[in-house]
Amino acid sequence: MKIIDILTQNKLSLSFEVFPPKTQMSFESVKLATEEIAKLKPSFMSVTYGAGGGTSKYTLDIAKNIKEMHGVPTLAHLTCVSSTKETVQKKIKDIKDAGITNIMALRGDIPAELEGVDRSNWDYRHASDLIYELKSENNDFCIGCACYPEIHPESANQKEDIKYLKEKVDAGCDFITTQMFFDNNLLYNFLYKIREAGITVPVIPGIMPITNANQVDRAVKLSGSFMPQRFKSLVDKFGSDPNAMKQAGIAYATDQIIDLYANSITNVHVYSMNKPEVAKQIQANLSDILGKDF
Repeated sequence: MKIIDILTQNKLSLSFEVFPPKTQMSFESVKLATEEIAKLKPSFMSVTYGAGGGTSKYTLDIAKNIKEMHGVPTLAHLTCVSSTKETVQKKIKDIKDAGITNIMALRGDIPAELEGVDRSNWDYRHASDLIYELKSENNDFCIGCACYPEIHPESANQKEDIKYLKEKVDAGCDFITTQMFFDNNLLYNFLYKIREAGITVPVIPGIMPITNANQVDRAVKLSGSFMPQRFKSLVDKFGSDPNAMKQAGIAYATDQIIDLYANSITNVHVYSMNKPEVAKQIQANLSDILGKDF
C-alpha cells in the first residue's frame, strides 16, 4: 500500500520509524525489535538508511520482513549523497525487486572525510535530484522527503529552507515528514509558512520520545531542536531516574501527539529508536483516539 493512500483515508493514524543493524552480528536482535513494533499494526513503518549507504542491505532486509511477515506497509529510506548514478540505480532496482513501493528520498549527511570537497561534479547534490530521477523514470513509487520545522542546519534562514523544500515537492515528492520537534507551535507556524509558499502535499510530524536524559544532547545536535522550558524542567526533575524519565518522556510525546490530532493533523510518525515497549505504550495511550474519523 502506498503511503499517500494511507494519508488520505480520513482517519487518525500512527506510524513508527525503525533503524537497521550496523552489522550482521546484531541483525537478529534488531529484526526481533522491529517485528515487535510491527505486531502493533501501525499505519506504516519506515526503515532508515545509514550514512553513505552503509546499512542499505539491512534496510531492505528489515523493510521486506516487516512487509511480508507482518503485512505492515513499509517506507524504505534511500540516500544519495556522494553516490554515483549507477549505485543509486542498483539500489532502486533492489527496492523495486523487494516489492516495496514507498521511498523516503534523502540527500543524507555528508561524510566527515568529504566535508569541504567540491561537490559541483557529484551526480546528486540535493535530495531533489534523487526525487526528480525517481519520478522521471516512470518508477511507480510513492516518494517522501524530509523537512525541518525550525531550520535545516545548512540553510541561511527559514525562507531559503522552504525554497529548497518547494524544489523537492516540485520534483515529484508526494508527502513530507518532519524532523523531530518538541514545541508544537513551531510546527503550526511552519505549516502556515509552507502553505503560503504553495506547498500543499501532506506533512507528517515526526515525534521523538526522549526516554533518557542522554538523548537530549544528541537530539539537539542532530536537529537543532528548540527545547521548551516545560521539557527542560521535565529532564531536570526526572533525568537522573531512568524509570521516571522513561515514563515522563512517553507522557510528553503522547501529549504532543494528542495536541497534533486535536489540531487537524491526521498521521503522526514516531521515531521509536527500535524500542518496542515505548512504541507499545504510546499506542496504548492513544487507544481510544486512533482510527477516529476526522
